Amino acid sequence: MIDANRGGDDPTLVMRVSDGDLVPGNARIEAAEIERRRRLYWAPYRAAIAATVAAMLATDAPPAILSIHSFTPRWRGSARPWKVGVLWDGNPRLPVPLIRALAAEPDIGPAAVGDNEPYAGGLPGDTIDAIASAHGLANALIEVRQDLIGERAGAEAWADRLARLVAPLVAPAAIRAP
Repeated sequence: MIDANRGGDDPTLVMRVSDGDLVPGNARIEAAEIERRRRLYWAPYRAAIAATVAAMLATDAPPAILSIHSFTPRWRGSARPWKVGVLWDGNPRLPVPLIRALAAEPDIGPAAVGDNEPYAGGLPGDTIDAIASAHGLANALIEVRQDLIGERAGAEAWADRLARLVAPLVAPAAIRAP
């Protein structure tokens, strides 16, 4: 429908084609429908994040911004080797220890953790750029491969794993600016 994490003017905000396949609900929409979705879904999402961050900053409780997404196991005919990726911009406080923690998991290992893979982090105007980086906040975007979370058991296992690994990394002492 819309990628609320992207910048409001990003041409991939509403994907019409993905990996060569038409996205049925998006393929033939007009600019007015994209604007409607931006107004109904993207803008409230971004406003809620901005308001929450502002409220936390006003109490001297700097938040960490963490997004969780998924990616397809194959892209353009090639298998993607990662089980999980961590996307980030220039702020290493959260992503670097998160990458290390994920790589240390016995069933993952370093080769299956993408560092700014399968995509680059910190795209201009996206949530990381416009909210986290703009305020100097610790941030990361986690991408889990879809075949690992397609069934309830896999999704719950990854949720438990991420909760366990992320909790100590977002503790106030861990995310404060150096």
